[in-house]
Amino acid sequence: MLSLHAAQHRRTTGTAPRIGLAIAGGGPTGAMYELGALRALDEACDGLDLTRLDCYVGVSSGAFFAAGLANRMDTAELCRIFISGDSQDVVFRPDAFLRPALLEYMRRAVSIPRLGAKLTRDLWSGGGDSRWSDLVTRIGGLVPTGLFDNAEVERFLRDVFTRRGRSNDFRTLERPLFVIGVDLDSGEAVRFGDRGWDDIPISQAVQASAALPGLYPPVELRGRHIVDGALRRTMHASVVLDRDVDLMLGINPLVPFNPGSDGEAQSHRFSDRRIAEGGLPGVLSQTLRTMLQSRMQVGLARYAQQYPDIDQLVFEPNAADRELFYTNVFSFSARRRISQIAYRNTLADLRNRRDVLEPVLARHGISLREDVIADRPRSIIAHLPQVPRSTETTAILGRALDDIEHGLRRKPAGPRGGGSSRRMV
Repeated sequence: MLSLHAAQHRRTTGTAPRIGLAIAGGGPTGAMYELGALRALDEACDGLDLTRLDCYVGVSSGAFFAAGLANRMDTAELCRIFISGDSQDVVFRPDAFLRPALLEYMRRAVSIPRLGAKLTRDLWSGGGDSRWSDLVTRIGGLVPTGLFDNAEVERFLRDVFTRRGRSNDFRTLERPLFVIGVDLDSGEAVRFGDRGWDDIPISQAVQASAALPGLYPPVELRGRHIVDGALRRTMHASVVLDRDVDLMLGINPLVPFNPGSDGEAQSHRFSDRRIAEGGLPGVLSQTLRTMLQSRMQVGLARYAQQYPDIDQLVFEPNAADRELFYTNVFSFSARRRISQIAYRNTLADLRNRRDVLEPVLARHGISLREDVIADRPRSIIAHLPQVPRSTETTAILGRALDDIEHGLRRKPAGPRGGGSSRRMV
Protein backbone atom coordinates (compact mmCIF):
# COMPACT_ATOMS: atom_id res chain seq x y z
CA MET A 1 0.00 0.00 0.00
CA LEU A 2 1.53 3.28 -1.13
CA SER A 3 0.75 6.71 0.31
CA LEU A 4 1.76 9.51 -2.05
CA HIS A 5 1.80 13.23 -1.46
CA ALA A 6 3.05 15.09 -4.50
CA ALA A 7 4.61 18.49 -3.94
CA GLN A 8 2.36 21.40 -4.83
CA HIS A 9 5.26 23.38 -6.24
CA ARG A 10 8.64 22.20 -7.36
CA ARG A 11 11.51 24.20 -5.94
CA THR A 12 14.08 25.36 -8.49
CA THR A 13 17.45 25.56 -6.76
CA GLY A 14 19.85 24.66 -9.57
CA THR A 15 21.20 21.77 -7.48
CA ALA A 16 20.78 18.02 -7.68
CA PRO A 17 17.57 16.76 -6.01
CA ARG A 18 18.01 15.81 -2.36
CA ILE A 19 16.44 12.54 -1.18
CA GLY A 20 15.90 11.31 2.38
CA LEU A 21 14.82 7.96 3.81
CA ALA A 22 12.80 7.27 6.99
CA ILE A 23 12.37 3.69 8.23
CA ALA A 24 10.00 2.83 11.09
CA GLY A 25 10.25 -0.07 13.53
CA GLY A 26 8.31 -3.30 13.80
CA GLY A 27 10.30 -6.02 15.52
CA PRO A 28 12.11 -8.81 13.64
CA THR A 29 9.21 -9.43 11.26
CA GLY A 30 8.88 -5.72 10.53
CA ALA A 31 12.61 -5.55 9.83
CA MET A 32 12.36 -8.30 7.24
CA TYR A 33 9.43 -6.51 5.60
CA GLU A 34 11.50 -3.34 5.44
CA LEU A 35 14.39 -5.20 3.83
CA GLY A 36 12.12 -6.66 1.14
CA ALA A 37 10.65 -3.23 0.38
CA LEU A 38 14.11 -1.63 0.23
CA ARG A 39 15.37 -4.31 -2.13
CA ALA A 40 12.37 -3.80 -4.43
CA LEU A 41 12.97 -0.04 -4.56
CA ASP A 42 16.66 -0.58 -5.19
CA GLU A 43 16.01 -2.90 -8.13
CA ALA A 44 13.03 -1.09 -9.64
CA CYS A 45 14.18 2.53 -9.48
CA ASP A 46 16.83 3.53 -11.98
CA GLY A 47 18.71 6.58 -10.73
CA LEU A 48 18.08 5.84 -7.05
CA ASP A 49 21.12 4.86 -4.98
CA LEU A 50 19.96 3.98 -1.49
CA THR A 51 23.53 4.06 -0.18
CA ARG A 52 24.08 7.68 -1.22
CA LEU A 53 20.96 9.49 -0.04
CA ASP A 54 21.12 12.90 1.61
CA CYS A 55 19.64 11.92 4.98
CA TYR A 56 18.69 8.75 6.87
CA VAL A 57 16.52 8.29 9.95
CA GLY A 58 15.80 4.94 11.54
CA VAL A 59 13.58 3.87 14.41
CA SER A 60 13.87 0.58 16.29
CA SER A 61 14.40 -2.31 13.85
CA GLY A 62 14.54 0.18 10.98
CA ALA A 63 17.54 1.85 12.59
CA PHE A 64 19.89 -0.95 11.57
CA PHE A 65 18.99 -0.69 7.89
CA ALA A 66 19.28 3.09 8.00
CA ALA A 67 22.72 2.73 9.61
CA GLY A 68 23.73 0.02 7.16
CA LEU A 69 22.74 2.03 4.10
CA ALA A 70 24.47 5.13 5.48
CA ASN A 71 27.56 2.91 5.82
CA ARG A 72 27.27 1.99 2.12
CA MET A 73 25.99 -1.54 2.70
CA ASP A 74 23.71 -2.07 -0.29
CA THR A 75 20.42 -3.94 -0.19
CA ALA A 76 21.88 -6.98 -1.96
CA GLU A 77 24.46 -7.42 0.79
CA LEU A 78 21.82 -6.89 3.49
CA CYS A 79 19.72 -9.62 1.86
CA ARG A 80 22.72 -11.98 1.88
CA ILE A 81 23.22 -11.30 5.58
CA PHE A 82 19.65 -11.61 6.81
CA ILE A 83 17.83 -13.75 4.25
CA SER A 84 20.02 -16.08 2.22
CA GLY A 85 22.81 -16.33 4.81
CA ASP A 86 25.61 -16.50 2.23
CA SER A 87 27.33 -13.21 3.01
CA GLN A 88 31.13 -13.32 2.81
CA ASP A 89 31.31 -10.60 5.42
CA VAL A 90 28.73 -11.06 8.19
CA VAL A 91 27.30 -14.14 9.88
CA PHE A 92 23.82 -13.55 11.28
CA ARG A 93 22.61 -15.92 14.02
CA PRO A 94 19.01 -15.09 15.06
CA ASP A 95 19.27 -17.13 18.26
CA ALA A 96 21.96 -14.73 19.54
CA PHE A 97 19.32 -11.96 19.62
CA LEU A 98 16.91 -14.08 21.65
CA ARG A 99 19.04 -15.10 24.61
CA PRO A 100 17.32 -14.74 27.99
CA ALA A 101 18.35 -11.66 29.96
CA LEU A 102 19.83 -13.72 32.80
CA LEU A 103 21.56 -10.79 34.50
CA GLU A 104 18.27 -8.88 34.57
CA TYR A 105 16.51 -11.92 36.03
CA MET A 106 19.20 -12.30 38.72
CA ARG A 107 19.13 -8.60 39.58
CA ARG A 108 15.39 -8.78 40.16
CA ALA A 109 15.63 -12.08 42.04
CA VAL A 110 18.06 -10.82 44.68
CA SER A 111 15.46 -8.31 45.83
CA ILE A 112 12.84 -11.01 46.55
CA PRO A 113 13.73 -11.55 50.22
CA ARG A 114 13.79 -7.83 51.02
CA LEU A 115 10.53 -7.08 49.19
CA GLY A 116 8.90 -10.19 50.63
CA ALA A 117 9.73 -9.18 54.18
CA LYS A 118 8.46 -5.65 53.70
CA LEU A 119 5.29 -6.86 52.01
CA THR A 120 4.60 -9.25 54.87
CA ARG A 121 5.00 -6.47 57.43
CA ASP A 122 2.74 -4.09 55.51
CA LEU A 123 0.02 -6.67 55.02
CA TRP A 124 0.16 -7.77 58.63
CA SER A 125 0.02 -4.23 59.98
CA GLY A 126 -2.60 -3.09 57.49
CA GLY A 127 -0.23 -0.57 55.90
CA GLY A 128 -1.10 0.66 52.44
CA ASP A 129 -4.43 1.75 51.02
CA SER A 130 -5.22 -1.65 49.61
CA ARG A 131 -3.55 -4.91 50.48
CA TRP A 132 -4.22 -6.48 47.11
CA SER A 133 -3.14 -3.46 45.08
CA ASP A 134 -0.01 -3.22 47.22
CA LEU A 135 0.68 -6.88 46.55
CA VAL A 136 0.38 -6.40 42.79
CA THR A 137 2.63 -3.34 42.86
CA ARG A 138 5.35 -5.08 44.87
CA ILE A 139 5.28 -8.22 42.75
CA GLY A 140 5.45 -6.07 39.61
CA GLY A 141 8.79 -4.78 40.82
CA LEU A 142 10.16 -8.33 40.55
CA VAL A 143 9.25 -8.73 36.89
CA PRO A 144 12.26 -8.20 34.54
CA THR A 145 12.09 -5.18 32.23
CA GLY A 146 12.96 -7.34 29.24
CA LEU A 147 12.84 -11.01 28.32
CA PHE A 148 15.96 -11.04 26.15
CA ASP A 149 19.48 -9.70 26.45
CA ASN A 150 20.16 -6.95 23.90
CA ALA A 151 23.90 -6.77 24.65
CA GLU A 152 24.43 -9.18 21.76
CA VAL A 153 22.61 -6.77 19.45
CA GLU A 154 25.21 -4.11 20.24
CA ARG A 155 28.14 -6.53 19.86
CA PHE A 156 26.87 -7.70 16.49
CA LEU A 157 26.42 -4.16 15.18
CA ARG A 158 29.76 -2.98 16.56
CA ASP A 159 31.50 -5.79 14.70
CA VAL A 160 29.68 -5.00 11.44
CA PHE A 161 30.31 -1.25 11.59
CA THR A 162 34.01 -1.43 12.46
CA ARG A 163 35.17 -3.49 9.48
CA ARG A 164 35.69 -3.08 5.73
CA GLY A 165 35.85 0.70 5.78
CA ARG A 166 32.56 1.18 7.62
CA SER A 167 32.18 3.45 10.64
CA ASN A 168 30.55 3.11 14.05
CA ASP A 169 30.81 6.88 14.55
CA PHE A 170 28.02 9.22 13.43
CA ARG A 171 30.55 12.03 12.98
CA THR A 172 32.61 10.26 10.33
CA LEU A 173 29.77 9.13 8.07
CA GLU A 174 29.52 10.77 4.67
CA ARG A 175 25.75 11.30 5.02
CA PRO A 176 23.67 12.44 8.01
CA LEU A 177 22.22 9.52 9.98
CA PHE A 178 19.77 9.87 12.86
CA VAL A 179 18.66 7.03 15.15
CA ILE A 180 15.71 7.77 17.42
CA GLY A 181 15.21 6.54 20.97
CA VAL A 182 13.01 7.64 23.87
CA ASP A 183 14.06 8.56 27.40
CA LEU A 184 11.94 6.21 29.52
CA ASP A 185 11.86 8.54 32.53
CA SER A 186 10.83 11.71 30.70
CA GLY A 187 9.17 10.41 27.53
CA GLU A 188 11.33 12.74 25.44
CA ALA A 189 12.77 11.71 22.09
CA VAL A 190 16.55 11.27 21.91
CA ARG A 191 18.02 11.94 18.46
CA PHE A 192 21.29 10.06 18.19
CA GLY A 193 23.49 11.55 15.49
CA ASP A 194 22.35 15.07 16.26
CA ARG A 195 24.56 17.56 18.06
CA GLY A 196 25.14 16.50 21.65
CA TRP A 197 24.32 12.85 20.93
CA ASP A 198 26.59 12.19 17.95
CA ASP A 199 29.46 10.84 20.08
CA ILE A 200 27.42 7.78 21.09
CA PRO A 201 28.53 4.78 18.95
CA ILE A 202 26.03 3.87 16.25
CA SER A 203 25.84 0.32 17.59
CA GLN A 204 24.72 1.55 21.02
CA ALA A 205 22.25 4.00 19.49
CA VAL A 206 20.60 1.24 17.45
CA GLN A 207 20.58 -1.07 20.48
CA ALA A 208 18.77 1.60 22.49
CA SER A 209 16.35 2.50 19.68
CA ALA A 210 15.36 -1.17 19.33
CA ALA A 211 14.87 -1.77 23.08
CA LEU A 212 11.17 -2.55 22.85
CA PRO A 213 9.83 -2.59 26.43
CA GLY A 214 9.01 -6.12 27.51
CA LEU A 215 11.21 -7.67 24.84
CA TYR A 216 14.54 -5.99 25.67
CA PRO A 217 15.59 -4.03 28.77
CA PRO A 218 16.26 -0.27 28.50
CA VAL A 219 19.78 0.76 27.51
CA GLU A 220 21.47 3.09 29.98
CA LEU A 221 23.40 5.90 28.29
CA ARG A 222 24.63 8.97 30.19
CA GLY A 223 22.54 7.97 33.17
CA ARG A 224 19.35 7.88 31.12
CA HIS A 225 17.33 4.76 30.30
CA ILE A 226 16.62 4.74 26.55
CA VAL A 227 13.97 2.55 24.92
CA ASP A 228 12.32 2.01 21.53
CA GLY A 229 11.97 5.23 19.52
CA ALA A 230 8.51 4.21 18.29
CA LEU A 231 7.08 5.04 21.70
CA ARG A 232 7.20 8.69 20.70
CA ARG A 233 6.43 8.62 16.99
CA THR A 234 6.12 5.86 14.45
CA MET A 235 8.56 6.93 11.74
CA HIS A 236 9.94 10.35 12.82
CA ALA A 237 9.69 11.46 9.18
CA SER A 238 9.92 15.11 10.23
CA VAL A 239 13.63 14.55 10.91
CA VAL A 240 14.09 13.94 7.18
CA LEU A 241 11.67 16.62 6.05
CA ASP A 242 13.45 19.25 8.14
CA ARG A 243 16.69 18.54 6.25
CA ASP A 244 15.56 20.48 3.17
CA VAL A 245 15.02 17.40 1.00
CA ASP A 246 13.06 17.30 -2.23
CA LEU A 247 11.84 13.71 -1.93
CA MET A 248 11.14 11.71 1.22
CA LEU A 249 10.87 7.92 1.03
CA GLY A 250 9.32 6.16 4.03
CA ILE A 251 8.70 2.55 5.02
CA ASN A 252 6.28 1.49 7.77
CA PRO A 253 6.00 -2.31 8.17
CA LEU A 254 3.10 -2.53 10.63
CA VAL A 255 -0.53 -1.81 9.76
CA PRO A 256 -3.70 -3.14 11.44
CA PHE A 257 -5.18 -6.27 9.94
CA ASN A 258 -8.42 -5.77 8.01
CA PRO A 259 -9.54 -8.87 6.10
CA GLY A 260 -12.46 -7.09 4.44
CA SER A 261 -15.66 -8.84 3.47
CA ASP A 262 -14.65 -10.67 0.30
CA GLY A 263 -15.52 -14.29 -0.16
CA GLU A 264 -11.87 -15.26 -0.16
CA ALA A 265 -11.67 -14.43 3.54
CA GLN A 266 -13.93 -17.37 4.35
CA SER A 267 -11.91 -19.91 2.36
CA HIS A 268 -8.43 -18.83 3.36
CA ARG A 269 -6.60 -20.92 5.96
CA PHE A 270 -6.48 -17.78 8.14
CA SER A 271 -10.28 -17.44 8.04
CA ASP A 272 -10.73 -16.47 11.71
CA ARG A 273 -11.83 -12.86 11.41
CA ARG A 274 -12.54 -12.44 15.13
CA ILE A 275 -9.14 -11.43 16.42
CA ALA A 276 -10.11 -11.68 20.09
CA GLU A 277 -10.74 -15.40 19.70
CA GLY A 278 -7.03 -15.84 19.00
CA GLY A 279 -6.16 -14.77 22.52
CA LEU A 280 -3.91 -12.10 23.98
CA PRO A 281 -1.12 -12.22 21.32
CA GLY A 282 -3.53 -11.34 18.52
CA VAL A 283 -5.18 -8.59 20.55
CA LEU A 284 -1.84 -7.03 21.49
CA SER A 285 -0.55 -7.26 17.92
CA GLN A 286 -3.64 -5.58 16.47
CA THR A 287 -3.54 -2.90 19.19
CA LEU A 288 0.11 -2.11 18.52
CA ARG A 289 -0.39 -1.99 14.77
CA THR A 290 -3.44 0.27 15.06
CA MET A 291 -1.70 2.70 17.41
CA LEU A 292 1.43 2.96 15.28
CA GLN A 293 -0.36 3.45 11.98
CA SER A 294 -2.95 5.89 13.29
CA ARG A 295 -0.21 8.10 14.69
CA MET A 296 1.66 7.95 11.42
CA GLN A 297 -1.42 8.82 9.36
CA VAL A 298 -2.01 11.88 11.52
CA GLY A 299 1.61 12.87 11.05
CA LEU A 300 1.58 12.38 7.28
CA ALA A 301 -1.57 14.48 6.96
CA ARG A 302 0.13 17.24 8.90
CA TYR A 303 3.36 16.92 6.92
CA ALA A 304 1.46 17.38 3.65
CA GLN A 305 0.42 20.82 4.91
CA GLN A 306 3.65 21.66 6.70
CA TYR A 307 5.98 20.62 3.86
CA PRO A 308 3.93 21.29 0.70
CA ASP A 309 6.97 21.48 -1.58
CA ILE A 310 8.37 18.04 -0.75
CA ASP A 311 7.31 14.86 -2.54
CA GLN A 312 6.50 12.20 0.06
CA LEU A 313 6.19 8.46 -0.64
CA VAL A 314 5.45 5.98 2.15
CA PHE A 315 5.29 2.22 1.54
CA GLU A 316 3.26 -0.06 3.84
CA PRO A 317 1.91 -3.64 3.77
CA ASN A 318 -1.57 -4.42 2.53
CA ALA A 319 -4.07 -4.37 5.41
CA ALA A 320 -5.69 -7.63 4.24
CA ASP A 321 -2.42 -9.61 4.20
CA ARG A 322 -3.15 -12.48 6.60
CA GLU A 323 0.30 -14.03 6.43
CA LEU A 324 1.89 -10.91 7.84
CA PHE A 325 -0.59 -10.55 10.67
CA TYR A 326 -0.51 -14.20 11.72
CA THR A 327 3.28 -14.36 11.74
CA ASN A 328 4.85 -13.80 15.15
CA VAL A 329 6.15 -10.21 15.17
CA PHE A 330 9.17 -11.29 17.23
CA SER A 331 10.15 -14.30 15.13
CA PHE A 332 13.13 -14.52 12.78
CA SER A 333 12.15 -17.92 11.37
CA ALA A 334 9.86 -16.56 8.63
CA ARG A 335 12.29 -13.90 7.41
CA ARG A 336 12.59 -15.19 3.82
CA ARG A 337 8.83 -15.46 3.37
CA ILE A 338 8.14 -12.04 4.91
CA SER A 339 10.80 -10.29 2.84
CA GLN A 340 9.42 -11.90 -0.32
CA ILE A 341 5.92 -10.61 0.54
CA ALA A 342 7.30 -7.10 1.00
CA TYR A 343 9.30 -7.35 -2.21
CA ARG A 344 6.23 -8.46 -4.13
CA ASN A 345 3.94 -5.84 -2.55
CA THR A 346 6.33 -2.96 -3.22
CA LEU A 347 6.82 -3.92 -6.86
CA ALA A 348 3.03 -4.17 -7.20
CA ASP A 349 2.63 -0.68 -5.70
CA LEU A 350 5.14 0.74 -8.17
CA ARG A 351 3.41 -1.01 -11.07
CA ASN A 352 -0.17 -0.17 -10.08
CA ARG A 353 0.57 3.50 -9.32
CA ARG A 354 2.93 3.94 -12.22
CA ASP A 355 0.89 6.64 -13.95
CA VAL A 356 1.10 9.01 -10.99
CA LEU A 357 4.52 7.90 -9.75
CA GLU A 358 6.53 8.33 -12.93
CA PRO A 359 6.20 12.12 -13.22
CA VAL A 360 6.95 12.53 -9.50
CA LEU A 361 10.04 10.32 -9.64
CA ALA A 362 11.21 11.89 -12.88
CA ARG A 363 11.56 15.23 -11.08
CA HIS A 364 14.28 13.60 -9.02
CA GLY A 365 16.09 11.84 -11.83
CA ILE A 366 14.46 8.47 -11.12
CA SER A 367 12.72 6.17 -13.58
CA LEU A 368 11.04 2.78 -13.16
CA ARG A 369 12.59 -0.32 -14.72
CA GLU A 370 9.94 -2.00 -16.85
CA ASP A 371 11.57 -5.44 -16.64
CA VAL A 372 11.57 -5.33 -12.84
CA ILE A 373 8.03 -4.07 -12.17
CA ALA A 374 6.43 -6.24 -14.87
CA ASP A 375 3.49 -8.31 -13.64
CA ARG A 376 5.18 -11.70 -13.37
CA PRO A 377 6.62 -13.79 -10.50
CA ARG A 378 9.96 -12.47 -9.29
CA SER A 379 12.09 -13.73 -6.42
CA ILE A 380 14.05 -11.49 -4.09
CA ILE A 381 16.77 -14.14 -3.73
CA ALA A 382 16.99 -15.32 -7.33
CA HIS A 383 17.89 -11.84 -8.57
CA LEU A 384 20.68 -11.10 -6.13
CA PRO A 385 23.84 -10.33 -8.12
CA GLN A 386 26.89 -12.54 -7.74
CA VAL A 387 29.87 -10.91 -6.07
CA PRO A 388 33.54 -11.96 -6.20
CA ARG A 389 35.19 -13.04 -2.98
CA SER A 390 36.88 -10.23 -1.15
CA THR A 391 39.06 -9.62 1.88
CA GLU A 392 39.17 -6.72 4.34
CA THR A 393 41.81 -5.03 2.20
CA THR A 394 40.07 -5.51 -1.14
CA ALA A 395 36.75 -4.36 0.37
CA ILE A 396 38.32 -1.09 1.56
CA LEU A 397 40.01 -0.64 -1.83
CA GLY A 398 36.69 -1.27 -3.57
CA ARG A 399 35.02 1.46 -1.50
CA ALA A 400 37.79 3.89 -2.39
CA LEU A 401 37.49 3.15 -6.12
CA ASP A 402 33.71 3.50 -5.88
CA ASP A 403 34.17 6.90 -4.24
CA ILE A 404 36.42 8.02 -7.07
CA GLU A 405 33.96 6.82 -9.72
CA HIS A 406 31.06 8.50 -7.95
CA GLY A 407 33.02 11.74 -7.63
CA LEU A 408 33.74 11.79 -11.34
CA ARG A 409 30.05 11.31 -12.19
CA ARG A 410 28.75 13.76 -9.63
CA LYS A 411 27.64 17.18 -10.80
CA PRO A 412 28.79 20.20 -8.81
CA ALA A 413 26.11 21.27 -6.36
CA GLY A 414 25.86 24.50 -4.45
CA PRO A 415 24.99 24.71 -0.75
CA ARG A 416 21.45 24.14 0.40
CA GLY A 417 19.88 25.53 3.51
CA GLY A 418 17.71 23.85 6.05
CA GLY A 419 20.16 21.41 7.62
CA SER A 420 23.26 21.39 9.74
CA SER A 421 26.62 20.81 8.10
CA ARG A 422 28.27 17.39 8.23
CA ARG A 423 31.97 16.68 8.07
CA MET A 424 32.84 14.75 4.93
CA VAL A 425 35.48 12.04 4.84
